[in-house]
Amino acid sequence: MSLSPSQRQRFSRQILLKEIGAQGQTMLSEARVLVVGAGGLGNPILTYLASAGIGHITIIDPDQVSLSNLARQFIFNEGDIGTNKAQAIAQHLQEKFGDSHFEPIAAPLTPDNGKALFEAHDLVIEGVDRFAPRFVINQLSIATQTPFVSSAVGRFEGQVAAFAPWAANTAPCYQCLVPQIPDDEAACDVLGILGASCGVVGAQAALEAIKILTNTEPLLFAHLLILDMLSGEMRRVSLSRDPGCPAH
Repeated sequence: MSLSPSQRQRFSRQILLKEIGAQGQTMLSEARVLVVGAGGLGNPILTYLASAGIGHITIIDPDQVSLSNLARQFIFNEGDIGTNKAQAIAQHLQEKFGDSHFEPIAAPLTPDNGKALFEAHDLVIEGVDRFAPRFVINQLSIATQTPFVSSAVGRFEGQVAAFAPWAANTAPCYQCLVPQIPDDEAACDVLGILGASCGVVGAQAALEAIKILTNTEPLLFAHLLILDMLSGEMRRVSLSRDPGCPAH
């Protein structure tokens, strides 16, 4: 598949990057990415994946848009309240990014529907706000050998990591990082969140996905990026495989 003249013009600035080039842009246009969650993190993730020219983006989210979402989930508007997030966001993005195809799924990701979805995509990126679905994503990633990018945000702190534990004997999976669901788990409806914090973390997660799809190193496999948005500091922490991890 070659880039069309309009694609070369639209993506000309990123094609200029030697790390991307025309070959990398072609890889992006042929890529299939599954995004789990169309909320506070999903909005910037999806925007930057689409603006980079990802060819096919599947969005899975069972939730509906509410008024309290609009302060940080900037793709939605008041007319979307009460509609499914995946369907609403796919419609908005399709109108703006005609080079990409958006496939919404108004359902939760489960082990039953997840295996076929993972096998049909090159990469999975999640922006959910609970640990249980991340454990499902991790198990499906290992079972299908589909790499996934994980992102999380709470208050003013965010985290981004990438996982492909089959790639090396020492490579960790998500459950090596989080062995079990914490007893004090709380989402943004308890902790609070700023839309700008979601934007920073979501953009970083989308960037990591683009790097993986174009083989642009260094990558975050076996690393955790910690962003403290109150102090403006960022740390990159090495991760190692837990030999006792029950996931593999």
